[in-house]
Parts: sequence; C-alpha cells; structure tokens
Amino acid sequence: WYHDNLTRHAAEALLLSNGRDGSYLLRKSNEREDLYSLSVRGKDSVKHFHVEHTGTSLKFGFNEFSSLKELVMHFANQPLIGSETGTLIVLKHPYPRQVEEPSIYESVRVHTAMQTGRTENDLVPNAPSLGTKEGYLIKQGKIVKNWKTRWFTLHRNELKYFKDQTATEPIRALDLTECSAVQFDYSQERVNCFCLVFPLRTYYLCAKTGIEADEWIKILRWKLSQIRKQLEERNATLSS
Repeated sequence: WYHDNLTRHAAEALLLSNGRDGSYLLRKSNEREDLYSLSVRGKDSVKHFHVEHTGTSLKFGFNEFSSLKELVMHFANQPLIGSETGTLIVLKHPYPRQVEEPSIYESVRVHTAMQTGRTENDLVPNAPSLGTKEGYLIKQGKIVKNWKTRWFTLHRNELKYFKDQTATEPIRALDLTECSAVQFDYSQERVNCFCLVFPLRTYYLCAKTGIEADEWIKILRWKLSQIRKQLEERNATLSS
C-alpha cells in the first residue's frame, strides 16, 4: 500500500472511487524528502496526515513509532481526528498498489470531481486508474429479442443503462455483487458481443469494436475479482 509518486489529487481520486471508509495508502510528500503522507478515506472525503521519517523511527503528530506496522496497528484501534469537525477515522483497509485498475479506457470520467471541488482536468492526468467507465452498447431485449442502443455507466459495483446519454434516470441498475461471470459471447448473430451472467438473467451486450468489447470485459472482470476478494476477506474475518 505504498504508492511511491502518487500525487495528492490522484490519491483522493483512487480512494474515493475504489476505496471505502477506512481505506488508506502511504505516498511521498512533495514538501520535504523526509516526509510522507498518509492518505485516509473517511465519510465521502480523504484526509492527509504527515509522517516524518527520522532514519530510525516514524513520527506522527506527538507519537513516535519504530515501524510502519506499529503505526498502523496503533491507529487501527486508536482513531485519528479527521478534520475540524471531529470526524474519527480508523485505519481498516490498506489500498495495495498492485490492485489498481488497468488503464484501459479511452477516457475517464471522474465522479469525485464534484465532491472534492476540483475539475476533471485536475484529476484525470494524475489518476488514470479509476473505477469508472461509460459508453454506448447495444443490448438484447429480455422478452422480444431485438437489439437497442443504450448508454451504460459503470461506477463502483453498479452498472446502469439509460435510454441515451442525455437521460437522467436509468432504465435499470445492475448490482455486480450478484454477477457470476463476464465473457465473450459467440452465440449471437452479431460480432463484438459479451454477456453478463446473473442468477435470473444473462445480459447480452455488443460493442462497436472488438477492442471496446475487450475493455468492458477487462474492467468488469476486475470488478468481480475485487468483489470476490472483499467477500473472502469478510468471511475470513467472521470465521476468525
């Protein structure tokens, strides 16, 4: 969970898009060589705390620790004061560097821009690995097996589709925690198709190009792998 050259903006975008309350990461501070920043997600916001490396220990506020493990163990039980409002934050979920989403999108829409008060242009160049994707796909109907173009948006564990890009209310929102598989599909009389398997229905979707279909499959599979990982961690915690 040490992200070497991650910027402050990128850390906020990653934790708000992919993290949860208590998710945290460590990164270099751009203020001094001996300073690091601990970025922690609280409720709908990210707080940053200075960690000073003295050579033999780590200083955090008035506390001093011999190792990062000791620091994390301390604040896993002793909440941090997150802001002037007194928000308490506990270090619960490390955000590992190796599980950032692959940068496979033609464009990234940063849904955290409104929350952080920054523009998309501030965040996008520094944070290419965000959990969002959107675009037009052709979807097969449930009863009448005709095909209609719909606007799809993917954010966190929810895939929504709308009548078109201007629509404000989705036709349906699919909960990916209920999806068991995403794969290319060759059963239809169309190319660049893939399907999402749910308990009560399999959704058949087609993209304009094979590359675009592959992008959707990659990010959706990544989402499912993260959902399974979180479920396994939760079960392991409950069983222990």
